[in-house]
Amino acid sequence: MQDCWLSAQHSEGLKAFLQGMQSNSVIKHLDLKGNNLQAKGGEALGKFLRHTASLTSLTLEWNNLGTWENGFSFFCEGLALNQSLQKLDLRNNQINHKGAEELAMALQRNSTLQELDLRWNNIGLLGGRAIQSCFESNKALVKLELSGNNISSDVLKAIELCIKHNQERQFVKKGNMNQQQILTKEVQNLKQDKNRQFINMMETIDKQREEMNSINRNAVLQAGKLRGTLEERTSVVNSLTAKLQLMEADLALSHQKEQDLGDLLRQVKQQDSSMMEKHAKELMKAKEEFREHEAKRRRDLAAANEKNLHYRSKIDELERKCQTQQDLVFELKQELTNTTAELKLRAVQAEERFEAEKKRFRQFRDNSTTLHQKEVDHMAKHLEDAERVTQERVQRLEATKLGLEEELSRLKIMLANQHTQAEEELQKVRSFVQLEEQQHSAVLHDKLRTLTQSRDQAQNQVLQQNQMIGELQTKNNQLSLEIEVLKRRIDGIQQELATKEEEKLSALTKVRVEFHEQIGHLEAQLATQEGLREKISALERQQKVQSHQHREILLDKESEISTLMEKLRLKDAEILRIREEEAHRACLLQNAIHSFISSSPLGSTTDKK
Repeated sequence: MQDCWLSAQHSEGLKAFLQGMQSNSVIKHLDLKGNNLQAKGGEALGKFLRHTASLTSLTLEWNNLGTWENGFSFFCEGLALNQSLQKLDLRNNQINHKGAEELAMALQRNSTLQELDLRWNNIGLLGGRAIQSCFESNKALVKLELSGNNISSDVLKAIELCIKHNQERQFVKKGNMNQQQILTKEVQNLKQDKNRQFINMMETIDKQREEMNSINRNAVLQAGKLRGTLEERTSVVNSLTAKLQLMEADLALSHQKEQDLGDLLRQVKQQDSSMMEKHAKELMKAKEEFREHEAKRRRDLAAANEKNLHYRSKIDELERKCQTQQDLVFELKQELTNTTAELKLRAVQAEERFEAEKKRFRQFRDNSTTLHQKEVDHMAKHLEDAERVTQERVQRLEATKLGLEEELSRLKIMLANQHTQAEEELQKVRSFVQLEEQQHSAVLHDKLRTLTQSRDQAQNQVLQQNQMIGELQTKNNQLSLEIEVLKRRIDGIQQELATKEEEKLSALTKVRVEFHEQIGHLEAQLATQEGLREKISALERQQKVQSHQHREILLDKESEISTLMEKLRLKDAEILRIREEEAHRACLLQNAIHSFISSSPLGSTTDKK
C-alpha cells in the first residue's frame, strides 16, 4: 500500500480497509508509506492497533502524522494498548517534542514493541528526554533510531545505554526462556520416553500373556484330543476285551460240549463193557444150563430155530436201526462241525464288521452300537436255538439209547462182534475230533495273536500319546522358564528405569542448582545495575543543571531551525509549482509539435505511406 495517497478525501476507504484488517490473522506486515494519512488516518490507525492481535510490523514513513496532534494522540493510545506489534517505522512524520512526549507515554505502557524508527523528525531535546524517561518502565524496546532529530549527544548516549541494558535484559530473558524451553522439552521427552517404554513393556507383557494363553489353550486342546483318543482307544480295547471274553466263553462252552460228548462216549463204552461182562456171565450160565438142559434144547431146537429166524429178522432190523443211529450221530457231528464253522465265519464276519465299524465309529456310533447289539442278540438267539436243537437231539438219542439198551440186552451175541467195529469207528471219530480241535485251537491261537498284536499296537499308541503328553509338559516347563526369564528382564528394565529416573532427578537437581546460581549472578548484576542507576541519576541531575543553562540557547536555535524549516517548506512548494508549470509547458510543447507535424506535408506523406 505504498504511495497510494490515502489522504482525507479517501478516509472512509482507509477506515474500511483497517476494519477488515482487524479480523485478519494471516497478514503480519503492513506498509503504508507515503499516504499522507493526517488526523483521521491517525485515529483509524489508533483504533486498528487497539483491536489487532496478529500484526507484527507497521511502516508509516512520509505520512505527516506529527502535524495533527489529536490524530497522533489517538495513534499513541492505540499503540499503548497493542500487544502484538514488534516493529514500527515513523520516519519523516514531522513529530515534535509534544508528539514525542505522547509517544513516550505510550511506550511506558507498551511491553511488546522491540524496534522503533524515529529518524528525520522534529523531536528536539525535550522530546529526546521524554523518550529517555520512558525507559524506566519500558524494558522491551531493543532498537531505537533517532538520527536527524536535533537531540544532543548526551541524551543519545543515555538512550543508547538504556537500549543496551534492555538488550542485555532481553538476551538474558531469551537465554532463560531457551533454557526453560530446553528443560521442559527434555522433561517432556523423558516423560514421553518413559511412557513409551512403559507402553512397550505393557504391550510386550500383554503379547507374552496372549502367547502363553494361546499356548495353554493349545496344550489343553491337545491334551483334550489326546484324552479323547485315549478314551476312544480304551473303549476299543474294552470292546476287544469284551469280544475276547465272549470268544473265550464260546470256546469254554465248546470245550464243555466236547467234554460232555467225551463223557457220553465214555459212559457208552462203560455200559458196553458192563454189558459185555453181563453177557459173558450170562453165556457161562447159559452154557451150564445148556449142558443141563441139552435134552430140553434138543426138544426145543425146532422152536429155537424158528425163534432164531425171527431173531435174525429182528437183528437185521436192529442193525438197520444202529446204522440209522450211526448216521444220525454222524449227521449230528457234521451239524456240530457246520455250526462251529458257521460260528467261526460269523466271528470272522463280526470282526470284519467290527473293523469297518472302527473306521466309521465316530460318525455312526449309535448305529454301530445298535447293530452290534442286534448281531449279538441274533448270535445269542442262534446259539440258544442250536443248543435247544442239540439238547432235543440228545434227549432223542437218550431215548433211542434206552431202546437200544433193551434191544442190546436181547442181542448180546451180535454186539460182541460189532463191539470191535464200534471201537475202530470211535478211534476214527476221536482222531477226527482231535484234528478238528487242533485246527480250531490253531485258529483261536491266530485270533489271540491278532488280538495281542492289536493290544500291543494300542499300548504303543498309548505310550506314544504319553510321550506326546511328556513333550507337551516339557514345552510347558520351557514356556514357564521363558516367562520367568521375561519377568526377570522386566524387573531389570524396571530397575534400569528407576536408575534412569534417579539420574534424571539428579540432573534436574543439578540444573536447578545451576539455575539458582545463575539467578544469584543475575541478582548480583541487578544490584550492580542499581548502583549504576544511582550513578546515572546523579549524572542526570548534573545534566539537568547543565540543561537549564543550555535550554535558552536551544530554544533560540530551535526557533531559528523552525524558521529555516518553514523557508525550506516554502521553497519545496515553489519547486513543486515550478515543476508542475514545466510539466504543463512540456505538454503544451508536445501538443504543438504533434499539431505542427500533422499539418505539415511531411506528416501527410507519412500517413500515405
